[in-house]
Amino acid sequence: MLSLSFYGASHTVTGSCFLLEHDRTRILIDCGMFQGSKSEKELNYRDFPFSAHDIDALVLTHAHIDHSGLIPKLVKAGFSGPIFATAATSDLCSVMLPDSGFIQESEVKQLNRRNQQRGREPVSPIYTAEDAQACLPQFRPVDYCTWTNPAPGIKLRFWNAGHLLGSASAEIHVQMADGATKKLLFSGDIGPDQKLLESDPEAPKDLDYIICESTYGDTERAHLSSESRRKQLRKEVEGAMERNGALIIPSFAVERTQELLVDLVKLMDSHEVPQAPIFIDSPLATKASAVFKAHAKSLAIGADLIRALDAHHVRFTESVEQSKAIARFSGFHIVIAASGMCEAGRIRHHLKNWLWRAEGTILLVGYQAQGTLGRILHDGAARVRIQGEDIQVRAHIATLDLYSGHADASELVEWVSERGPISGDLFLVHGEEESISGLQQRLSEKLGAKIIAPHLDDGFDLSGAQAVLLDGGRPHRLEPSQTGHLDWHNDVSKLILDISDELQKSQDEKSRRVIIRRLRRALENEKA
Repeated sequence: MLSLSFYGASHTVTGSCFLLEHDRTRILIDCGMFQGSKSEKELNYRDFPFSAHDIDALVLTHAHIDHSGLIPKLVKAGFSGPIFATAATSDLCSVMLPDSGFIQESEVKQLNRRNQQRGREPVSPIYTAEDAQACLPQFRPVDYCTWTNPAPGIKLRFWNAGHLLGSASAEIHVQMADGATKKLLFSGDIGPDQKLLESDPEAPKDLDYIICESTYGDTERAHLSSESRRKQLRKEVEGAMERNGALIIPSFAVERTQELLVDLVKLMDSHEVPQAPIFIDSPLATKASAVFKAHAKSLAIGADLIRALDAHHVRFTESVEQSKAIARFSGFHIVIAASGMCEAGRIRHHLKNWLWRAEGTILLVGYQAQGTLGRILHDGAARVRIQGEDIQVRAHIATLDLYSGHADASELVEWVSERGPISGDLFLVHGEEESISGLQQRLSEKLGAKIIAPHLDDGFDLSGAQAVLLDGGRPHRLEPSQTGHLDWHNDVSKLILDISDELQKSQDEKSRRVIIRRLRRALENEKA
């Protein structure tokens, strides 16, 4: 039997992980970390829903942490097979995975300090930087459009997905017992047309099954020229300059940061905006930029990138002390820091420093998953909680979704349409409910194949002409309503902020006590 199980990126945009099983062979496609709500992130700490010892090989589409971030955990749990990826993906993972381990160690250290104060049990990181280093020898670089055999009876070929340096769509052929070949294509993340650093995506035709991302499946973005994109960026920079404070840009350290840097330096070099300090406050971005330099010849505008990285007003910060020193700057300056969804890393410290100031500007430049701090800011929150502190949002919050690494709805429809004919089914993954529904509606008008939107932990038999849901009582780690949605942790944070606001608005001590009594009464009634 040939089966495919969806252990991540199902009705949510993170945690990409798919298990392909044929007879006794087990191939994992991606092993990504969950981001978003705490309910989803908690899955990172649980055991895998499969035995790591039994996985024969891992196929990695690209280096982003939501696709690669649990590889060290997989190896620590007993996986000892090869990891097939492009050379650039392998190089990026060599800096991204140890950085992920270091961040986890640092944040768990801070959390355990607070847990000790609160009388709670300490927690351990999912893995450490040392664990991440230990998995790197298992990477096996593979060129685009070159066949390799990850396991007996299975062939693999990578195609440039145009999403990120080294990103790939994975074409997998499985030799069936009757001599027939099942042809599958895992899209990975598909890049948009005319992406700043990458070529347009490529992929084969004539497939049995396609597993396609749907991040922007319900969104049509304006398709702008490089000049038009920089013009819109210039408008945001000019607005931040008028406020005379920091322009804080939460950004993915890999590729998004480099793309922004190219455009910002071009605007300054052409005197469209005055020169100002640009701080790249991310050790990972510094290391990743070195990888980009090494692969500059494979990039569409590699020379422009090198010029931007070497610009005299661009400053890369390494140490914590250098990062903290940025807070002493007054007047207009630009800070680009990870993470892109404001979920971890140094960006949180910059947000704590600037969100409450009217002269500050926060510019969101990529997809913000449901339940993340970036999404909460995007949706207009007046107050947020960061590391246990309540912070008023007075800074200007702007969104410029022109640097996304994902194809929009029409580009995804075109990409899928060009893959035909599809003899079996199309699976839509890596998207939230609205995005999947939007893309499904668009594709159903053009596509003959059945379209399936699997839920987390669903499995399908692909042996026949069409996929059949395996319903053998397999448990689901989260109910469908818990993926890609705000969870109770988000509700609690908002409730705490609302209670604080109501108490602050109350005129006197007596009215505040009335509110507190009502809340206590409601809790007591719940207990009863």
